Amino acid sequence: MMPPQLIMSLLPNTTYVSLTFLLAGIPGLEDAHIWFSIPFCFLYAIAISGNSMILFIIITNQSLHEPMYYLLSMLSATDMCLSLSTMPTTLGVLCLNIREIGWNSCISQMFFIHFLTAVESSVLLTMAFDRYIAICNPLRYATILTPTRIFQIGLIIVGRVSLFLIPLLVLLKRLTFCRNNFLSHSYCYHPDIIKCSCSNIRINSIYGLFAVLSTYGLDAPLIALSYALIIHAVLNIASPEERYKTFSTCISHIGAVAIFYIPLLGLSVVHRWEKKAPPFVHTMMSNAFLLLPPVLNPIIYSVKTKQIRRAIIKVFLKKGY
Repeated sequence: MMPPQLIMSLLPNTTYVSLTFLLAGIPGLEDAHIWFSIPFCFLYAIAISGNSMILFIIITNQSLHEPMYYLLSMLSATDMCLSLSTMPTTLGVLCLNIREIGWNSCISQMFFIHFLTAVESSVLLTMAFDRYIAICNPLRYATILTPTRIFQIGLIIVGRVSLFLIPLLVLLKRLTFCRNNFLSHSYCYHPDIIKCSCSNIRINSIYGLFAVLSTYGLDAPLIALSYALIIHAVLNIASPEERYKTFSTCISHIGAVAIFYIPLLGLSVVHRWEKKAPPFVHTMMSNAFLLLPPVLNPIIYSVKTKQIRRAIIKVFLKKGY
């Protein structure tokens, strides 16, 4: 992942030093921000503690040092970092009404949000490939998905996402901004930032769309293709009990894919009908897209994955709970 200093070096323009943006809370419900902050604090606590627990369980249990769990640890690490990247500004707006954010902080947050969501999409695609190999070619599973290959896949994911995001930062350098830099989220998001510009943003918008189609837009069909092949393989199994047992290994991953892509699709629909939807609906959908996966993924894998569930119970029993 790129450090903030390197991100800033891509934007060497001193005119941005004093540039600030104003973050939004929940439009029309500003007086109730303190009440909304309570469930948001609760959700962030679940997201960070839940994903930390999954990482701890996988790292400390030798029996979980397998490709499936290596990928799950990558998903948990991504979700935890995603929560940490949005938590300061979201809770700052809701709890303390701190709405102002500087250019450097805003661009750094924007990069990490886009980077981590694209990485999560790529990890979900890799996990779909893992399930495909485990079900359709089980005899070669251990030789195809070795720990070294998982590490290489992780590097490819980081390199692929960085390759698409770095030009996005460079293109921001050419923009000038107006005085009324009001954002529509409680965090910095690329489409939101470029709307504040007084320059022609056509190139930024086109490249932003290209980056989305090259990440989420490519990953989603490949995940669907993987499951089409998995379903075909499962249906060829004669015993109904074996079909259920085999396909049940995919349930957790299907849940993770659903809670990532359904809010993303909903957010796209809200963007399309932005003028007809109330502003608070747009805000809540954008927060759901970034917060629901980190909150629900550890719960799903803890409940549906027997090995994870047993390891968590064992940890709490050792502590005397």
